[in-house]
Amino acid sequence: MNDESTGLLPDDGLAGTLVARAWTPGPQGGPAVVALRPEGVFDVSRTFPTMSTLLDAQQPAEAARNVIGERLCAVEELLDNSRLGVRDGARPFLLAPCDLQVVKAAGVTFAASMVERVIEEQARGDASRAQELRGKVQALIGENLADIRPGSDKAMALKALLQQQNLWSQYLEVGIGPDAEVFTKAPVLASVGTGQEIGIRADSAWNNPEPEVVLAVNGRGDIVGATLGNDVNLRDIEGRSALLLGKAKDNNASCAIGPFIRLFDASFGMDDVRRETVHLEVRGTDGFVMRGINTMASISRDPADIVAQTLAAHQYPDGFMLFLGTLFAPIEDRGEPGAGFTHQLGDEVTIRSARLGVLRNRVTHSETAPPWQFGLRAFINHLAARGLLDGRSL
Repeated sequence: MNDESTGLLPDDGLAGTLVARAWTPGPQGGPAVVALRPEGVFDVSRTFPTMSTLLDAQQPAEAARNVIGERLCAVEELLDNSRLGVRDGARPFLLAPCDLQVVKAAGVTFAASMVERVIEEQARGDASRAQELRGKVQALIGENLADIRPGSDKAMALKALLQQQNLWSQYLEVGIGPDAEVFTKAPVLASVGTGQEIGIRADSAWNNPEPEVVLAVNGRGDIVGATLGNDVNLRDIEGRSALLLGKAKDNNASCAIGPFIRLFDASFGMDDVRRETVHLEVRGTDGFVMRGINTMASISRDPADIVAQTLAAHQYPDGFMLFLGTLFAPIEDRGEPGAGFTHQLGDEVTIRSARLGVLRNRVTHSETAPPWQFGLRAFINHLAARGLLDGRSL
């Protein structure tokens, strides 16, 4: 196994409870729920036909450890076949680890990225105006907003001051106001996994990756694990109008999640999520390299509060995956001075953290990425063909 595939694992290897979805070959090939163990990769679909079913177990980590399953291959084989541009359809490879869960995302949860959203709005999606506006906005509202608790008296006083100065923004409303921004990022089953292409729209000229921690929440509303995600952001489209959020966020192959879900157990829990640091690296075919970090300790809203707000007026009987937002907002010039960063085709985007492993994707246009064709009907037909619907609960 080479360094790239070895590096998909967390720093402590297989010490945690790692579960995933893998595409399996053969006449009845398709997605399977798998557990990664030192002894190999085990298909546990006979007991847990869907990842949603496994996460709904009373003790998901214990259930994943105790179920016997059918051995598919060595862990090294699965990871090696999940590298960029390598996938051999005759061998298992990783998919996005969620299936029936709705994919939700929280925005403007970090002070630094909140300032950048205000700049996007003021620039009306024009990257060339961003540098000048950045100085003006920061002179008025400052950069040290991380100590302001959203919805607090201090936050409301700041809101009143900014309104007097005609600088109040819809992004500041969700950044320091009482209500979090939570939106639907992608349809069920539409997310891509590690090693797959990630898409940006061909008509976007200002965009960037968003490296994030993603929580796995089951149908009872319990947070049971976490993974990594890339909530691709089309800054020019959203900057023109927040009403274009759907067009900016939900496109073919625009949501990457993986490489697996690390379930909460004795080795990993919510306090680890709150301390996690997510590292980003972008490598272009032009030799450009950009690095950044997303430090969860800097988040303005506690992850559990964002989950509670997501559940406040809606039910998710199959659970949901929740992107927690990012501190990272690139302003480094890639081309002409003042133009900032934007993706180019062929960029390799690597997102990693010590406890969650590595998510790696290559940038292409959403219009030319492999089309999303395996939807709910195909998934149900696949489960039926494998005999997984006979007397079993999904």
